[in-house]
Amino acid sequence: MAFVAKGRFFAGVATALLVMAGAAQAAPQCGNNSAGFPAWVEQFKQEAKSQGIGGRGLGALNNLTYSTKTIALDRNQKSFKYSLDKFMQVRGAQTIVSRGKALKTQNAALFASIEKRYGVPAGPIIAIWGMETGFGAVLGSQHTLSAVATLAYDCRRSDYFREQLYAALKLVDHGDLAPDARGALHGEIGQTQFMPANVLKYGVDGDGSGHIDMVRSKADALASTANFLVGHGWQRGAGYQPGEPSFGAIQGWNSATVYQQAIAIIGAQIDGK
Repeated sequence: MAFVAKGRFFAGVATALLVMAGAAQAAPQCGNNSAGFPAWVEQFKQEAKSQGIGGRGLGALNNLTYSTKTIALDRNQKSFKYSLDKFMQVRGAQTIVSRGKALKTQNAALFASIEKRYGVPAGPIIAIWGMETGFGAVLGSQHTLSAVATLAYDCRRSDYFREQLYAALKLVDHGDLAPDARGALHGEIGQTQFMPANVLKYGVDGDGSGHIDMVRSKADALASTANFLVGHGWQRGAGYQPGEPSFGAIQGWNSATVYQQAIAIIGAQIDGK
């Protein structure tokens, strides 16, 4: 009996290894140009189905195209090479401060409720809002799922963007992202440009609609931004300039030093500090 049991054990292990090897062989292969993208999408559909993506998400994969604009941008991000002064000029810092102060006044109740709940004052949230989309005016025109899928297929950062693609498909399944949604060239979503996985992790239904609508609801987008900062170490009542306790949370928003500094400077000016 022991021999039979051991034989069955090794047979089971061998079968499992064969299944794993087959799965590895079937895994979608990355590429560096558009040639292999359609085949990659077809393979990814099977993988997504096996990982529990529902009908809405799977259906959304039928309308993907390879985004050459996304790849071009990903290869050539010049603005983060600027000095701080040049970056502030290019981003229109003074305009953001001026409009931001007016929007803080116009939406005083919303920002008060966000600060009460999360401990994040209006300034840095408005700075992010203004820098990312001009306060919701410029959300981008790229097909979101195509942008994320293109980068998931591309070999440079495929693992990171495969995670983002799965997150985007889950948002489609939840009814929180339209299959034909359009946004920025890396797949950023909504008024403060969240990556899909961050919508899943930090997204907040700020207006009580039952959905997290980062595009049409400023309450959702701004509350989610505050929640993101809290999730990255924001300390209630603490300063957020470089060297102060809450600056680390701003660093979590964007890896570029000039971007981090710009948020802190613009935010302080909006807050009157």
